[in-house]
Amino acid sequence: MYKRAQKVRLAIVSLSYLIFLLIILFHLFNIQVLNNRNYMKLADSQHHMTLKLDPQRGLIYDRNQKVLALSLKVPSIYAVPRAIINKEEIAAKLSSVLALDYTEVFDKLNRDKAFIWIKRQVTDTDAEKIKALKLFGVDITKESKRYYPNNHLAAHIVGFAGMDELGLEGVELKYNSYLKGESGKRSLLRDAKQRMLPAFEYEYVPAVNGYNIVLTIDEVMQHIVEDVLDKNMEKNNALFASIVVMNPQNGEIYALASRPSFDLNNFSKASHSNRRNRVISDYFEPGSTFKVITASAALEENIVKTDDIFFCENGEYKISRHTLHDHKPHGNLTFVEVIEKSSNIGAVKIAQKMGEKILFEYVKKFGFGQKTGIDLLGETQGVIRPLENWSKLSIAAIPMGHEIGVTTLQMARAMSAVINGGYLVKPYVVSRIVDSNNEIIKSFENASRFRVISEKTSKTMREILKGVVEKGTGRRAKIKGYSVGGKTGTAQKIDATGSYSHDKYVASFIGFTPIEDPKLVIAVVFDEPHPFYYGGLVSGPVFKEIAEKILKYMNVTKTKELKTVY
Repeated sequence: MYKRAQKVRLAIVSLSYLIFLLIILFHLFNIQVLNNRNYMKLADSQHHMTLKLDPQRGLIYDRNQKVLALSLKVPSIYAVPRAIINKEEIAAKLSSVLALDYTEVFDKLNRDKAFIWIKRQVTDTDAEKIKALKLFGVDITKESKRYYPNNHLAAHIVGFAGMDELGLEGVELKYNSYLKGESGKRSLLRDAKQRMLPAFEYEYVPAVNGYNIVLTIDEVMQHIVEDVLDKNMEKNNALFASIVVMNPQNGEIYALASRPSFDLNNFSKASHSNRRNRVISDYFEPGSTFKVITASAALEENIVKTDDIFFCENGEYKISRHTLHDHKPHGNLTFVEVIEKSSNIGAVKIAQKMGEKILFEYVKKFGFGQKTGIDLLGETQGVIRPLENWSKLSIAAIPMGHEIGVTTLQMARAMSAVINGGYLVKPYVVSRIVDSNNEIIKSFENASRFRVISEKTSKTMREILKGVVEKGTGRRAKIKGYSVGGKTGTAQKIDATGSYSHDKYVASFIGFTPIEDPKLVIAVVFDEPHPFYYGGLVSGPVFKEIAEKILKYMNVTKTKELKTVY
């Protein structure tokens, strides 16, 4: 009886061991065969770490290679939640030092992760405070942060890059693929406490730094433009303003400014309105500056001669059911005087002699109604209605700059074509892309231009526009010692009712210097200046101050007094 019971107990124990062994074997089979990949993946994730190696984002230089944008190494705080035991205590300390919400920090530390950001791009002071706390599972690393040493200077050209150094606006966005470089990686082992073991590195792919961008912008000229613009924004109580300074021979932009503006180092606090590049994104009716196009077309087509006489109706001219006025009554004026004195009636009579078809053809030739192609994002093409949609009044409105929408840059480009020998150029802000050794990767020197008027017409227009400054509406743009040409513009804005306002204007002056060999075209536009609103009074003096300072900076030889000859 006893032996039988002993055998039963032995059998039960043996069977139990056998079942236990089978369970272990099945479990091992499940781990090593059925779920081998899953467990290998888990083991790899726990013991293998791949670190992303960020490249150094390229620099942005002005034309003389003065730095406008660079990247600096700044501290960022991260944590390893799986390694942290006293999460409440650590969350309290982190939130206190870094001025963060406790609940958000505690939530981050409660996640089942081997890495999580607590706060990125902190001050050196905050980083030192965290370091002094010696919190287990919390550490500091260095990240790149984009920095703009001149704050708001050339903000609408340079643009900005975000937290991860990806371009978001301006050149930073347009040329992001060249600036950003290529990430590398570093793979190594870590121990059970998630500590990295540098000695066990098994893969290393170095990061490739980004290329550098060299702009056509001149930092000194940009400073001049922005200083003068800021002063005159306040003086003229303007709503908005835009200025562009360009080389009329090849389209290089030396300076470009829009107001209001913003600080590139605090771009997240800037409104969309302040970040708007109004030089290329806003269009307006140009008013009398557009008479330059009307005059150039008429001369080029041999429809008028410089001494042709136009009767300007003593200031009132009825077209259809509309009466056109001049700002001052005129009788007989020569073609040249029509432009010098900015007679609306004279300009319309020139256009009527030319006809709608030819006028429209030259409006398109000079690039209106289409983008200039500048290498910045956000450009508008402006507005010009197809010829078949012109009304009976269009031939009276368009020659003097109404019923058409243009940008500041389009007007600067058109003026360049009028005075550079007759060539329409393509504006651009990036000169070249270079590597760290200053070797050229890509060059953007502009060879794109085509003829819109003859050299003869261009020369005549330079002299006519010189007369506008010498004895016409642009006299406040005169610069002692230099020959200057240009055209004023004062355009009524359309109000909410769809009619032309009697108290809201756009004041502009598009000028160039020197007459003999134009090196600068400067377009100055103020939106709703008051109490003064005439282009000659508001924008002409701004042109003068900017041009005078830039000519001196460029060391341009002063002009000898020359007699005007048409």
